[in-house]
Amino acid sequence: MNRSILNGMTAACLLALPVAPALAAPPAHDVQAGRYRVEPEHTEIIFSLLHMGFTPYSGMFSGVSGTLQLDPAHPAASRLDVSVPVGSIHTPSDRLTGELKDPDWFDAARYPNATFTSTSVVPGGADNATITGNLTLHGVTRPVVLHARYIGAGVNPLDKVYTVGFSATAGIRRSDFGIRTYLPMVGDDVTLTIAGAFERQD
Repeated sequence: MNRSILNGMTAACLLALPVAPALAAPPAHDVQAGRYRVEPEHTEIIFSLLHMGFTPYSGMFSGVSGTLQLDPAHPAASRLDVSVPVGSIHTPSDRLTGELKDPDWFDAARYPNATFTSTSVVPGGADNATITGNLTLHGVTRPVVLHARYIGAGVNPLDKVYTVGFSATAGIRRSDFGIRTYLPMVGDDVTLTIAGAFERQD
């Protein structure tokens, strides 16, 4: 199988929604097929938007869970399902962190999880791919396109578990998901930057 296709597919299948310094990409035959799960301690989703027209402002979601069915020989058969606890949101301001969980914003009590399910994977060159999937946030489901990059794969020397890693970016409008508080003073366009690790399950 063409190395660039495999690497692009691997990146795409590793989400929706996010590793350490980049590793050299392994030969195609070294990327293992199988069922993977999110390794939550090294997976994060950073969001960034414009604040009052002055500066970009960022926060983070953590505690991600989910599974990846990876099939390097048949990229289109690979599938990713990820869940993100909205209550894990964190910003530099403790006050804002609390407010963002309230009904005016994410309403974490009513909508405790955001989910992403991939629907297609399209390789786009060496180590890159486009992932299309459905993002459900704040009770609304919309298609989202992720631009993903394969980082590396191999046995983690610390826990001895075979791991695949990636990075990805995406753009969404928060108003599309019914989150309109303080528009337009606080920006509508949100950039997502994802870093993730998945561990193979025997």
